Amino acid sequence: MESILLSVRKQEEPLLLAELKPGRPHQFDWKSSCETWSVAFSPDGSWFAWSQGHCIVKLIPWPLEEQFIPKGFEAKSRSSKNETKGRGSPKEKTLDCGQIVWGLAFSPWPSPPSRKLWARHHPQVPDVSCLVLATGLNDGQIKIWEVQTGLLLLNLSGHQDVVRDLSFTPSGSLILVSASRDKTLRIWDLNKHGKQIQVLSGHLQWVYCCSISPDCSMLCSAAGEKSVFLWSMRSYTLIRKLEGHQSSVVSCDFSPDSALLVTASYDTNVIMWDPYTGERLRSLHHTQVDPAMDDSDVHISSLRSVCFSPEGLYLATVADDRLLRIWALELKTPIAFAPMTNGLCCTFFPHGGVIATGTRDGHVQFWTAPRVLSSLKHLCRKALRSFLTTYQVLALPIPKKMKEFLTYRTF
Repeated sequence: MESILLSVRKQEEPLLLAELKPGRPHQFDWKSSCETWSVAFSPDGSWFAWSQGHCIVKLIPWPLEEQFIPKGFEAKSRSSKNETKGRGSPKEKTLDCGQIVWGLAFSPWPSPPSRKLWARHHPQVPDVSCLVLATGLNDGQIKIWEVQTGLLLLNLSGHQDVVRDLSFTPSGSLILVSASRDKTLRIWDLNKHGKQIQVLSGHLQWVYCCSISPDCSMLCSAAGEKSVFLWSMRSYTLIRKLEGHQSSVVSCDFSPDSALLVTASYDTNVIMWDPYTGERLRSLHHTQVDPAMDDSDVHISSLRSVCFSPEGLYLATVADDRLLRIWALELKTPIAFAPMTNGLCCTFFPHGGVIATGTRDGHVQFWTAPRVLSSLKHLCRKALRSFLTTYQVLALPIPKKMKEFLTYRTF
């Protein structure tokens, strides 16, 4: 059955929907670089942010304009978007951050605290919802922008080196976590004028990535080390270290129900963990697809990025072997591949169906992603695991097989 399922799914290769390229590059100077280190969709899917190099972030309304999308792939909401043109529809914006941009994160939208932040800086417009974008910069600064207008709201100072990654709490509380090459994570409260409320120390190398669990209980951080750290978002203390990789861990992401954590490493493996118990559930090894490549060179398949799909049934990975891979949660080998050059990052559209990838040359590409109707079993598991820990599930008076399914032990 598994081989049949695999052969069917392998036919669904990702198709390139669109590719955006930066305009004419700025005159070369030491501050500028062209890499797209980060791409992000707003949680409601209405905006896309792209660090296109040369200190510039592009804010693009989603879905894309027709000229960027091949015929046959127009979004269903396109007609409604056209009807609103000329009546206050959002416009593309360019944010000049003044420094190389490494990390991007949108706040949840809409949220009452966001309106308070807006009111503080725009007292003449006290009741406007405010979606914000945080940008992590090369000089250690974090700039907070209002998306609708492109105005700079806050400038957060504290890090002593590159701010590599950013993550907002999904609850809408406007708590922001930043990860830096200064080997620390910092917690900021944007409702208190961007006050720094905690510094998390313990990493011995640059911190590459940070991810907050959707239930807002845990924070994962990955540095240039073989282990990843799990922190409590309630007490800001270290819960445990997860050890199992053989080289630097560079990317991490939680499943939508917070029950799983995936980490990607230069050792060519993605490890799937139970974050509550620290148990290693599965490893996904990235082997060479092109026989002409030397499989003995581990760096060819070094991983750059990993992310969960919004329904929690798929993973996407980007590696140095110039491939985007899509994995089904229940299978040990990729179900699809797409060729891409010099990939650095990837993220799913919040409503599924599209994956965005960023590259070293400053481009961003949009690919088709599997669209799936989740089974009733998975929907029930996702609903239960969004508020039950692994230990709480194991304590339930239910059959063993049901416990194994709810705790993702049936792989």
